[in-house]
Amino acid sequence: MPEVSAKCLCRQDNAHEDGIWAGAWTKSLKDGSEHIISGSIDDKVKIWSWYKEKLELKYTCTGHRLGVVSVDVNPQGTVAATCALDAQIKLWDIESGKLIRDIDATPVNAWSLAFSPDGQYIATGSFGGKVDLYNSETGQKELTLDTQTKFVLSAIYSPDGKLLACGSQNGFVNVFDVATAKLLHTIEGHAMPIRALCFSPDSQVLASASDDCHIRLHDLHTPQPTTVGTLSGHSSWVLSVAFSSDNQHLISSSSDKSVKIWDTKAKRCVYTSAEHSDQVWCVRFNYSGTQFVSMSQDKSILVHSFNR
Repeated sequence: MPEVSAKCLCRQDNAHEDGIWAGAWTKSLKDGSEHIISGSIDDKVKIWSWYKEKLELKYTCTGHRLGVVSVDVNPQGTVAATCALDAQIKLWDIESGKLIRDIDATPVNAWSLAFSPDGQYIATGSFGGKVDLYNSETGQKELTLDTQTKFVLSAIYSPDGKLLACGSQNGFVNVFDVATAKLLHTIEGHAMPIRALCFSPDSQVLASASDDCHIRLHDLHTPQPTTVGTLSGHSSWVLSVAFSSDNQHLISSSSDKSVKIWDTKAKRCVYTSAEHSDQVWCVRFNYSGTQFVSMSQDKSILVHSFNR
């Protein structure tokens, strides 16, 4: 099987004043413009324009009082949601950089967040093991799901909007039915906290990334979830995972300072990058799966081309 190749297109050193813990890559459905959003422990959110293989800072969004730990973008590519250690959720207009709405998540707090596929809701995971669903238009909390675990580190909707998966500190993944708000499955398999989750584009497979250095692939469309693969190769915590849009590859980043790309069918690593000097908190493909961005504790943002 031929190895894939990647080439660094852009390196933005000192993109923030402190480590970058969260990010997103978005494409506007309105005009096709592409932006990279970065959130840092320096309390700032930055909106970068990505055009002709150049990264240009458009806006620096301030208002969080403690470090930004999670970033997501609505399906239309027009609104970025961020949450921070100050227990505040903020919605930003990507085109103008203006604050749209503040949501106070105290005293529950919010460690991770994710837009629903229709953009109507934002799910947040908390220290108390609860997942709160907020209406993105009103900012009102409409539902709370109890995972029966401690500290929800990651939460994500399936692309078809039917499932909501949550990864916890105790290594369990809880999967809820969105329509009924019922807990469908509790998946074991990791011995340590699960810091990142992602669904395949067809909503068939859930990838879970853990401090145990492994990524597990779970088939959720069987009577009981089945682990269909384990991706091993990182030497420290796996901090971020994302599928490519064609479902052929999975990208991951780790505290071992590396970024890896995996062939999802062969379940093997086909590319490793070690260009960051500190742990890599976030990695994302662009919408076509031809480029990827990585963001690190070393304060840098790197954008690579990806040739399959």
